[in-house]
Amino acid sequence: MDFLTIIQVLDSTIRLSTPLLLACLAGLYSERAGIFDIGLEGKMLMAAFFSAAVAAVSGSVLLGLLAGIASSLVLAGLHGLASITFRGNQLISGVAINFLAAGMTVLVAQDWFKQGGRTPSLFGGARFEPIDWPLAETLSGIPVLGPIYAELLSGHSVLVYLAFLAVPGTWWLLYRTRFGLRLRAVGENPAAVDTAGVSVVGLRYAAVMICGVLCGIAGAYLATALQAGFVKDMTAGRGFIALAALIFAKWRPLHAMWACLLFGLLQAIALRFQNIDLGGVVIPVQVMDALPYILTVVILAGFVGKAIPPRAGGEPYVKER
Repeated sequence: MDFLTIIQVLDSTIRLSTPLLLACLAGLYSERAGIFDIGLEGKMLMAAFFSAAVAAVSGSVLLGLLAGIASSLVLAGLHGLASITFRGNQLISGVAINFLAAGMTVLVAQDWFKQGGRTPSLFGGARFEPIDWPLAETLSGIPVLGPIYAELLSGHSVLVYLAFLAVPGTWWLLYRTRFGLRLRAVGENPAAVDTAGVSVVGLRYAAVMICGVLCGIAGAYLATALQAGFVKDMTAGRGFIALAALIFAKWRPLHAMWACLLFGLLQAIALRFQNIDLGGVVIPVQVMDALPYILTVVILAGFVGKAIPPRAGGEPYVKER
């Protein structure tokens, strides 16, 4: 494998890990506040459809992004209503959101566009265009550093840079602000937060809404940047992979980024190398495609017992009279 091939694989890794990272950070906010959310997949799927649909109709990718975020916020609000206000089972609420999104997106897409549950292909202003860094073309000829700057760092859409900037932003918000301290405390001991006169319900709703915004951006990225339109079930389990990465990272932002990059690398390798020959033994493409999901199962089997979630996670808070 030569250097340029490595750069291309790493470039694909960054692109493929972006929706995972956004969804992982979304789950981080929600679960740190004590609300388990396995509906990340559904929110991403709904956002992917509405962002692609609105972008296709309006020709504006920004309107598509806003529509994707809005649709994800609606589902986040439903999850908050079920699990916070009505104190329902958070896992069942998340499963319901996933089923709702899987069925509704195809149904509305078929009724709207008559293309078998797809949206029209996006082009021009309906897609996020790559951003070329200054002098990228000029510096590309410099050995080693040139390809890293021109191919690996430059040429991504704005949502890619936003996702990776969200990692230090999330760390700062959670560990260096009063809001972050209260958010983490709500996930560990909501009664103590309530005693201090801070609204547990308000903080949990805030976390769920932040989760909705990030899932909306992740879904919009899938449909308007990574691909050029919506197709049925295009999230392909990314929401569940993001949850596995979150557990692997033990609910810490920086570790979550590296975990998502690992999953992205496996996906990039599967796309780049369809059949790998290891000493005469050919690994078929199906095995390569399954690698990220196999790693998900391994992580969940090996780390769930060792990774300690927020103590009040999954438990509805009942205010003492």
